[in-house]
Amino acid sequence: MNLLSIDELTTLAAESNSTCVSLYTPMERLGAETQQNPIRFKNLLRQAEEQLLALGMRRQDALDLLQPVRELDTDDFWQHQSDSLAIFRSPHQFRYYCLPLAFPELTVVTDRFHLKPLLPLLSGDGKFYILALSQNQIRLFQGTRYSVSEVELPDMPTSMAEALKYDDPEKSLQFHTRTPQGSSGDRAAIFHGHGAGDDERPENLLRYFRQVSDGLESLLKTERSPLVLAGVDYLLPLYHQASTYDPILPDGVTGNPEILKPEELHERAWQIVGPYFELEKESTVARFQELQGTGKTASTIEEVVSAAYFQRVETLFVPVGEQVWGRFDPEANAVRIHDRPEAGDEDLLDLAALHTLNNAGTVYAVEPGNVPEDRLLAAIFRY
Repeated sequence: MNLLSIDELTTLAAESNSTCVSLYTPMERLGAETQQNPIRFKNLLRQAEEQLLALGMRRQDALDLLQPVRELDTDDFWQHQSDSLAIFRSPHQFRYYCLPLAFPELTVVTDRFHLKPLLPLLSGDGKFYILALSQNQIRLFQGTRYSVSEVELPDMPTSMAEALKYDDPEKSLQFHTRTPQGSSGDRAAIFHGHGAGDDERPENLLRYFRQVSDGLESLLKTERSPLVLAGVDYLLPLYHQASTYDPILPDGVTGNPEILKPEELHERAWQIVGPYFELEKESTVARFQELQGTGKTASTIEEVVSAAYFQRVETLFVPVGEQVWGRFDPEANAVRIHDRPEAGDEDLLDLAALHTLNNAGTVYAVEPGNVPEDRLLAAIFRY
């Protein structure tokens, strides 16, 4: 399974002029209802096969294309699900994602992947992470406003014992902090009170957390979703010191995370990250309003699609559940809009959002009535 990120979205968006199968389905996580998951999965496969045949593909070729998807249907696979499952298959790509947001059931077969349902998870207020820290256990959770799911950690230590088992204590990284002492020089910072055992020594904890941070950076790559730390109070500042992941929120969930269920962690983390998201969005809306008339905003399809393609869009508000069909010719810098989708068309709202994300911009995927100034879409330009 791949972890959904901007890089993953870019890879999927690059696939075009091919036979692209996009499958979305909600997943049941508890009780007898989980038996519906394999049934829905088989229905999606049947629908995909029917659509491939309707496009003129030979039955055996359709079966061969869908075979890697079919092979997912195992007991182990169904034991590791979240709120929804998204699968993408073409002759050149096969990717699937267990995602913390329920999607309607959908099968789309066209010449490019259908990606719009993913945008709320990559928008400015769509997703965050919770890192539960203790000497005994590291857990990472991906959350949205409504849900939370645990992320597998294949390439990073998940306990202090695992992180330091091959370390030579004599070669441990020396940690010290300098703080001013009057006008005569520096003095080394002193750590007080958390036990005398090796597991409590700040230098060992820092070595441990640096390995965790390296693993997290490798996993999340260029993603910059907010991260909420959860752990006993003296561990949190040490992890802040060890980490190179930029958007760690200053406040964390304090206490022993080992005794908290994922839902409890999510509830307490959302109390921290929810106001952060809302403040960021309100600030961005106010900035859009302030910049109107300066040439640094736009709210027409023609202006925004062109600006997004040429890396000018810093922030974009785009409505979910709406489409504007047409084509963009970058050589002529021209946008053509059609009342109904024609061969070779794409959703221009989707196109603007994908290019904005791909060029390190921020996208807010909002309900249609929540676009600033009640526009179809709204963009703030970098220049």
